[in-house]
Amino acid sequence: MDEPEKTTSPAQAGPPHPSSPAARAGDSAKRIAKELVDPAPDGIHPALIPGLGVEQTNRVFRTDRVVFAIALAFTVGFIAWGVLAGDSLAAAAAAGLDWVITYTGWFFTSIATVVLVFMLWVGFGRFGRIRLGTDDEKPEFSMFSWISMLFAAGMGIGLVFWGAAEPLNFFESPPPGSAEAGTIEAMHTALTQVLYHWGPQAWAFYALIGGAIAYGAYRRGRLPLISSIFAPLLGEQRTSGPIGKTIDIFAIIVTLFGTAASLGLGALQIGHGVEIIAGVGPVGNGLLIGVITVLTIAFIISAVSGVSRGIRALSNINAAVAMLLALFVFFVGPTMLILNVIPSVAAQFVGDLPQMIARSGSQGEEAQAFLSAWTIFYWAWWISWSPFVGMFIAKVSRGRTLRQFVSVVVIVPSAVSFLWFAIFGTTAINDQMNGAGLAVSPSEEVLFSVLADLPLAGITTVIAAVLVAIFFVTGADSASLVMGTLSQQGKPDPSRWVTVVWGTLVGAIAAVLLVAGGEDGGGLTALQNVTIIAALPFAIIMAFMMVAFTKDLRSDPLIQRDAYAERAVRHSVRVGLEEHGDDFALAAVPYDHSQDDLAWVEPQTDETLLETYTAAIDVIEPADDSAVATEPTGGSSDAAQPAAPPKVHGRRSASAIEPSTGAIGLPRSSDADRSASEGAAPGGTADPDLPARRGERDPE
Repeated sequence: MDEPEKTTSPAQAGPPHPSSPAARAGDSAKRIAKELVDPAPDGIHPALIPGLGVEQTNRVFRTDRVVFAIALAFTVGFIAWGVLAGDSLAAAAAAGLDWVITYTGWFFTSIATVVLVFMLWVGFGRFGRIRLGTDDEKPEFSMFSWISMLFAAGMGIGLVFWGAAEPLNFFESPPPGSAEAGTIEAMHTALTQVLYHWGPQAWAFYALIGGAIAYGAYRRGRLPLISSIFAPLLGEQRTSGPIGKTIDIFAIIVTLFGTAASLGLGALQIGHGVEIIAGVGPVGNGLLIGVITVLTIAFIISAVSGVSRGIRALSNINAAVAMLLALFVFFVGPTMLILNVIPSVAAQFVGDLPQMIARSGSQGEEAQAFLSAWTIFYWAWWISWSPFVGMFIAKVSRGRTLRQFVSVVVIVPSAVSFLWFAIFGTTAINDQMNGAGLAVSPSEEVLFSVLADLPLAGITTVIAAVLVAIFFVTGADSASLVMGTLSQQGKPDPSRWVTVVWGTLVGAIAAVLLVAGGEDGGGLTALQNVTIIAALPFAIIMAFMMVAFTKDLRSDPLIQRDAYAERAVRHSVRVGLEEHGDDFALAAVPYDHSQDDLAWVEPQTDETLLETYTAAIDVIEPADDSAVATEPTGGSSDAAQPAAPPKVHGRRSASAIEPSTGAIGLPRSSDADRSASEGAAPGGTADPDLPARRGERDPE
């Protein structure tokens, strides 16, 4: 067919009027172009960096003596305070906790919702395709092992401890303004409130820290430290200076105290299990200290064997045992009631969520008391645990996309927690409605009381006690590894002696405070209170963490590639339609975008990542979704071949998508290129022969 007459391209037209939109757009494009500097020819365009793992930076990890020494001294001082003046410690912790809950409770309830919304936006928005690793990296662990480790480290022991106790407590004393105690409505309300405390908002705290650390360490080559998250805001130098060290010291202390408090609670529950199994009276502190000693030795052995061996094996065993126990209670308990409760509570949770979020001290003293005792307490507790759980989640989540990460970390454990509470909570409430007379206090006895009313009580009681022990070991060994990593400048596999030191201190704190606190458990209560008090400054840190994480994601190479792709297609289609109607094709050609009035990409280059990557990697293959194509001599776009590894960007012309490969053309713009492409439309060619008219295309 006859070749249609080519129209004049913007590059051939005369200069636009200074006040015209085209002139203003051209000035903007020229300003952007001037900001791009041509580096050495053997580099790589920042948008094509496939990611950089921390191990590729050849960093040398050493024990940070300042961080280790200060955290150790603070820990020893706290133990001494508990031993020498336990009453003073308990009084100070109680007063501090009361102030935090009274005056900052509104902040905790707000940050819980904000973090959840933020993580859903990150996971299911445009950042969801970003991988926590290099573009082609595969996950290290299977899906089952991954979920098992997340679950065990995050709140496994808490689910066993509170699985029957918390729903029963809310059944007997429902949240203010909700339902009448002891009724069917109270049962549904109790399970709904439990899901609010243990569901997506709790796991969103962990996901924020875990996702931010994993992204920085495995995609940008930063140290896997909490302080490194703030590099986009503070700069690399400050995060490795006094500010960064302070953040890491604080994270170690919070992790140490939170783990020790859980060890003490786990020892109490195992002690009650021993009472029931052995048929003896209340056990003394001697047995509890023995339990703590055995558990401490067990988790230290697991920790020094590493994540891929000890922790993964224990997590898989624990998940299987927990699943068997839950299925047993489901089938021998009120099966049909549980099946009916699950969809009802799920629907009620969606409907009651705004009311639960909006509950505040302004609704009266009863509401304030409930929030202080339960909701705010939980939000503070999850925040105080988030440094250790988040860092561990980052360690085992490498290779996952942010969409996979958020889906699993926020949604899957929440769903499993809901099923667990539905099974054990409904069974406990059903027993209570049928006159079992279960006591809601002490909480560690409720689970064993429920199992005692079911068949094979002797066997299931032993299984439950073992389950508590293994859940604690999997959580505590994870904490020991995290504290070791924080003490050694982010070392992925910390030295054994450091791990042993922190593991031993966890056991020592739990044992000393358990004995020093007397029979009423005042020492452990004080430890819990201090851990929650520490959550307030960390909650403020998490607010800034969201800002830093967002800044990082916006400059990610994948997001930059998407920006070039979107603008290139828009430009090409617009010009093709204007100049050739329906008869045009997209092809990669050199083009200087400073010559037109079309908006182009505003580069958001992370120069630190570019420099680190260039120093660490000699030759980088282009990412799969950004393979570079050039148009061969003769102008036939169907025969486009991949170009050599891309060069560092200068004034580029990512102007079109080649139809057969979908690759973004990124050749260097030059005077010779512009002469060769004279008459070509910006972002596309004007030649209708590239393919033929509609109806005359070559068959696929």
